[in-house]
Amino acid sequence: MKKYTLICIGLCAAMAFTSCKSSESAYKKAYEKAKQYDTNNQQAVSQTATDEAVVAPVEAKPVDQARVVDNLDNISVRQESVQVIHGSGLNEFSVVVGSFGLLSNAESLYQRLRDAGYNAQVVKNEAKNMYRVVAASFGNKSDAVISRDQLRNTYPDAWLLYNAR
Repeated sequence: MKKYTLICIGLCAAMAFTSCKSSESAYKKAYEKAKQYDTNNQQAVSQTATDEAVVAPVEAKPVDQARVVDNLDNISVRQESVQVIHGSGLNEFSVVVGSFGLLSNAESLYQRLRDAGYNAQVVKNEAKNMYRVVAASFGNKSDAVISRDQLRNTYPDAWLLYNAR
């Protein structure tokens, strides 16, 4: 009886190992199919390159930064509608040195700028729910650009804001 059981177990093991074996012909078929696909792709690419260039369609994206061009310069200015929270009021062009989601963070930078002698202000952009800290505000763009460039030594992300009242 032990011999019969041992022979059955051996036959089952032999069948299990031989039935899971991958056949060489399956690998060969997959290789040939991939090779044919690669050859067809290369022919299509070379034919497209010789016929004419493919141009991707232009996608329309929302504008979140507007350019204000004064005296034909090309200095980037963001145009936002903002309300003054702290400070005396904005002129046409302002230098923003910080943007915060929390008013307390904006007030902290505002106080540091005031202590350093700047006429700082905190304004809020309702559309984006962001508090902007303005270090200085000017009536013309050229003065604002000069101030922004000086402030970038301390605040490298300083940018210009055009108040769209």
